[in-house]
Amino acid sequence: MSEFSPEQAQERKKAVFENMSRKRQEHILKKGYEKWDPFQDPKDPIDIRRDKTKRTTQSLVREFLQSRTFEEYSNQYGRGALDIAVGIINDDDRCKGMYDFSCWYYELLKKEGAKP
Repeated sequence: MSEFSPEQAQERKKAVFENMSRKRQEHILKKGYEKWDPFQDPKDPIDIRRDKTKRTTQSLVREFLQSRTFEEYSNQYGRGALDIAVGIINDDDRCKGMYDFSCWYYELLKKEGAKP
C-alpha cells in the first residue's frame, strides 16, 4: 500500500471488500476489518521454505530416500516421508505428534527387545 496515499489505500481496500462475497466479508469482519490487509505480500511458496538445517522439503526427502535401499521403500513410503517433511517444515502439530510417537515407539521396542 506504500505506493498510494493513505486515503487512496483506504478507498482501494473498501473497493476490494465490497466486491467480495458476503460470506468472505463476514469472515473479515469477524477477524477485524482494520487488521485486514488485502495487499499484503504472499507467503513463501512451499518449495522455498526451509527447515532448521536450511534444507527444502524436496532435499530432505531426497536425502532420506537415498539413505534407504530400493527394497526398503515403495511409492507410499516415499509419500509418507514427503507428507511428514512438509508438516515439519510447516511446524504442524499433527506431524510433531507422529514424530514424537514414532520416537517413543522405537525406544519402547528397543527396551522390550523387539526388532524395531
